[in-house]
Amino acid sequence: RMSRRVQQLRDHDTNPCIVETDASRKCMDENNYKKDMCTAYFLQYKSCRKFWHGIMMQRRRNGVKPEMPSAEERKKILESVG
Repeated sequence: RMSRRVQQLRDHDTNPCIVETDASRKCMDENNYKKDMCTAYFLQYKSCRKFWHGIMMQRRRNGVKPEMPSAEERKKILESVG
């Protein structure tokens, strides 16, 4: 059974960067944990977090709940950004 924190991290509605997280982890596994081999994956994860953090802060300022858009809402946001 997964801990509550792990469940939260695996929840597509609360974690917008699961795909990037998994890709980074897979890269590390496949490259014997040599971080320099996975830099591109880390940058993708970082930019994902930065993007959604900005959205979350904007929603917080505007009093929008929940602060993190649902997976469905995020899909629409990404489509509108291109």
